[in-house]
Amino acid sequence: MPSGNLEDRLASLSASATDDAGVVTVTVGGTGVVTDLRLDDRVQLLSGEALSAEILRTMRRAQAALAEQTTEAEEEPPSPIMPAAPPFPTFQNTPTLPHQTPGNGFESGRDSRAR
Repeated sequence: MPSGNLEDRLASLSASATDDAGVVTVTVGGTGVVTDLRLDDRVQLLSGEALSAEILRTMRRAQAALAEQTTEAEEEPPSPIMPAAPPFPTFQNTPTLPHQTPGNGFESGRDSRAR
C-alpha cells in the first residue's frame, strides 16, 4: 500500500468481483464508484433482467470487498515521516556549584571568578 495520509491511501484503493459463472466482472474505485465493467460473451445467453441483476449483485460484492480494504487501511497506524525529536531542553537558572549564585556572572555561562 502506498505511503501517505489516510485520504490518499483510501483514494488509491480498488476492488474487483466476478460473478459465480465468470460472466460479469466489476471493479470499483476507492469511493465505491464503478471504474471497470467486463462482460464475457456468454452474457448473450442471459435475459436483460438476469444480466442487470447479476451486474448489480457483482457490483455489491466489489463494494463489500472495498469496504473490507478500507477498514484495514483505517486500522493501520500511520507511519512516522521522521523519528520523534528529543524533548526541548529546559534551561533552569540554578547554579551548578555551591559558590555560584544567579546574578553573579552565572547567566553568561562563565564562572564569576574568571573575570
